[in-house]
Amino acid sequence: MKVKPSGKKINIITLGCSKNVYDSENLMGQLAYNGYDVTHNADSGDIVIINTCGFIHDAKQESIDTILAAIKDKEAGYIEKVYVTGCLSERYKDVLPVEIPEVDQYFGTHDMISLLKTFNVDYKHELIGERQLTTPEHYAYLKISEGCDRSCSFCAIPLIRGKHISRSIESLVLEAEKLAAKGVKELILIAQDLTFYGLDIYGERRLNDLLKALVKVEGIEWIRLHYAFPTGFPEEVIETIAREDKICKYLDMPLQHINNDILQSMRRGHTRQKTEDLIKKLRQQVPNVAIRTTLIVGYPGETEAKFEELKQWVAETKFDRLGVFTYSHEENTHAGKLVDDVPDDIKQQRVEEIMSLQEQISFEKNQTKIGNIYKCLFDKKEGNFYVGRTEYDSPEVDNEVKVDASKFHIEPGKFIDIKITDAEAFDLYGEPVKN
Repeated sequence: MKVKPSGKKINIITLGCSKNVYDSENLMGQLAYNGYDVTHNADSGDIVIINTCGFIHDAKQESIDTILAAIKDKEAGYIEKVYVTGCLSERYKDVLPVEIPEVDQYFGTHDMISLLKTFNVDYKHELIGERQLTTPEHYAYLKISEGCDRSCSFCAIPLIRGKHISRSIESLVLEAEKLAAKGVKELILIAQDLTFYGLDIYGERRLNDLLKALVKVEGIEWIRLHYAFPTGFPEEVIETIAREDKICKYLDMPLQHINNDILQSMRRGHTRQKTEDLIKKLRQQVPNVAIRTTLIVGYPGETEAKFEELKQWVAETKFDRLGVFTYSHEENTHAGKLVDDVPDDIKQQRVEEIMSLQEQISFEKNQTKIGNIYKCLFDKKEGNFYVGRTEYDSPEVDNEVKVDASKFHIEPGKFIDIKITDAEAFDLYGEPVKN
């Protein structure tokens, strides 16, 4: 139930990806340091700041719907002011103030300093690592760079976030140390492209050096890699993943498609053969690696035959984790000049076919885990279960390990060895191993 404004409370609503979560947490840290009562995705607040997503059509619609709902609450007197920041307001900075003038002020993706000044707050660089975490306190996202220099035809991120800008190894290690001091045990490295890290400030790819520095941070037990572009993948990183116990044997590598014509039109910079060679090398050098990927179906020119090639490849490759998106026709992108020639119902049907196939693959892989023991990090208690993850699973998007809360007690944030007793397509069930 909503209440009338009664204090200096700011509610930040975050939409979109983990990179937006990271930005919101930094904003919350700056405001909290200056005495503001800051909440995240709450039901009330005197002032609402909406951190929007503008990546694809559905995300844009969700952002617009959230803005309109906040304006309605403002008109009803539940909210004093509504501010909008993030990707949507960056991408449509000239349109939104005209179309939705009821918003008090719009800010882009690089306007945090201006946003803070609205609250009479100066940005403090010394607050690195002093974010106000919105994740459970035992894991945190660590954004190692901003923007992207790739030119993928379907992607509007470079238009929104700008060119690739790496953070220094020293600043990232300092932030990791501060997070560890707060009790963070798992770092999830994020960027538009992890593999590009360092090229802009060091003149060479330095992801491997960053990993070697982060594994030395005391208190951090897991380091997880998200969003690794396959083209130009620094192969020394594979050796480090295999060698370092702290680095999860897990890699999120969005591949998007496998048909060579589609890959060329997407401007991905790799072919089917190069993709398969990289996957083979990963699996050879890190035998137990879990590879997560995302695919796009319904891209312009994706005929039934090209989709069947993709589907057959998924069946043969047997990814550990997989997600599928329908192609979204975005203005001012290279693919936006092409004819969006795959009907929406066919796009959705193709998503369902791929995910049905992946569900069976996941079920078969999970069945082989019954009887095995895995080190699991537990995130929460939900209903009748404690919910945790193996090193092969990222929070929110991957498989979960569930333990019956009526039989066992587990403290969230702890690592526990779990013996798997049963398995479904996307859930594992188990019991703590007695020491």
